[in-house]
Amino acid sequence: MWSSAFPKSHKLFVLSRQLHKTAVEVLEGSPLEETITNSFASFIHGVRSDHLSDTVRHRSKRMILDSIGVGLVGSTTQVFKIALQYCQDMYSSSAVSSVYGQKGLRLSPTLAAYTNGVAAHSMDFDDTWHPATHPSGAVLPALLAASEMFPADSKPNGLDLLLAFNVGIEVQGRLMRFSNEAHNIPKRFHPPSVVGTMGSAAATAKLLSLNKAQCTHALAIAASLAGAPMANAATLAKPLHIGNATRLGFEAALLAARGMEANPLILDDVPGCSGFSAFYGDYKPRKMAMLEEDHVFLLEDQDIAFKRFPAHLGMHWVVDASLSVRNRLINHIGSFNPSVIRSILLRIPASKYINRPFPESEHQARHSFQFNACTALLDGLVDIDSFSENSLNKEDLQKLLGKVIVEHPADNEANFDKMYGEVALLLENGDILTGKCDTFYGHWRNPLSRESLLQKFYSNASHVLQEKQIEAIIKMVENIENLPDSSHLATSLQ
Repeated sequence: MWSSAFPKSHKLFVLSRQLHKTAVEVLEGSPLEETITNSFASFIHGVRSDHLSDTVRHRSKRMILDSIGVGLVGSTTQVFKIALQYCQDMYSSSAVSSVYGQKGLRLSPTLAAYTNGVAAHSMDFDDTWHPATHPSGAVLPALLAASEMFPADSKPNGLDLLLAFNVGIEVQGRLMRFSNEAHNIPKRFHPPSVVGTMGSAAATAKLLSLNKAQCTHALAIAASLAGAPMANAATLAKPLHIGNATRLGFEAALLAARGMEANPLILDDVPGCSGFSAFYGDYKPRKMAMLEEDHVFLLEDQDIAFKRFPAHLGMHWVVDASLSVRNRLINHIGSFNPSVIRSILLRIPASKYINRPFPESEHQARHSFQFNACTALLDGLVDIDSFSENSLNKEDLQKLLGKVIVEHPADNEANFDKMYGEVALLLENGDILTGKCDTFYGHWRNPLSRESLLQKFYSNASHVLQEKQIEAIIKMVENIENLPDSSHLATSLQ
């Protein structure tokens, strides 16, 4: 028994010693220094504000403003109130950080990050990138909470916060490109619960000015805190994924700052020792570009999708297709009359968790192709009120849902860069009317105008703030490079 077990144990021992030796060499600056993980740490530690192009600054400011807006309106939701009460019930000896929409209330920094992260995703109204994730909500709450944690005479300025934000976004984008799986609508885990946690750790490490070794450990610690299953999509628990991502990444950076260590090869593909590769079956990591080279942030090449209404991103294709065919029906018969519709054919990508014929809650409705298509047909729009209990149970809506047929064309991939939405109405007289959307308004290929983004922000923020406060926040974000104390942005959100 002992002799048969020894060879396997010996191999594990040798592998462990090799990993330890490599880890020591990495941290001591040997020729093996530039591992993949180390290249990420070098970027986090070494990137400067002058690496941010005008395009990156402009796009990331839009992301910050939108994320604040959806967080503010999210502070009115049931799931936010549950999370807030939970945090208030916990002991906190350092309640210094602000909470969205809660005037005068302070929580400890990590709990404030958690609560505000929940708010950001409470309505599924936050931004989306490709490969698929919600990048801003997992990073911004941690930075805002951390900004209030610093002593009064050493607060990070607005440019520090903007740089750290972009570090968190960049790390998420790079990690998602390590796998082809990440390009498709997810099936196993919710992406921001994984890459968002890593992004929060990276962003906070930058804001805290951690050294290179600490940045390495922050990423490695964050990897041990990451992950949430897709089974909780369309439930009250889904917003917790963003709350946990921003909080746990924050905590990973704080632990690293205090000397906590973890595997410095966490992002490398080490045979027999799964690190970040545990999340993907086709993991192919690549080093970050050296900063001496012309490092181009991913945000330079690809913009972000901003949602016009609070639902899963896939819904925006079918809503625009439904609005198109609704207009055709009005032109065809002179008005919109649902009784002339015999059946509604949806041609959508195959994705089980957003194929919900008869949703029973607001969160299921936000993840239902059928609900969003029929709501757009019936009402001529989809907005925050569309997901109320009264709207969900409307008799006319239920009748339309009963007429829906779903097809999954082979060319309609479950991929936010390639999918389309098509809605065909078969009328009682035999006529067929069709609407199709390849790129909805708000997609990174068709971004919201400044006017539209500001209109969304005003609408969201006005649920909890006065007009004067809203104007001040817009001005602060648009001129964030000149903000002497970034904690002023956090305190303005109450």
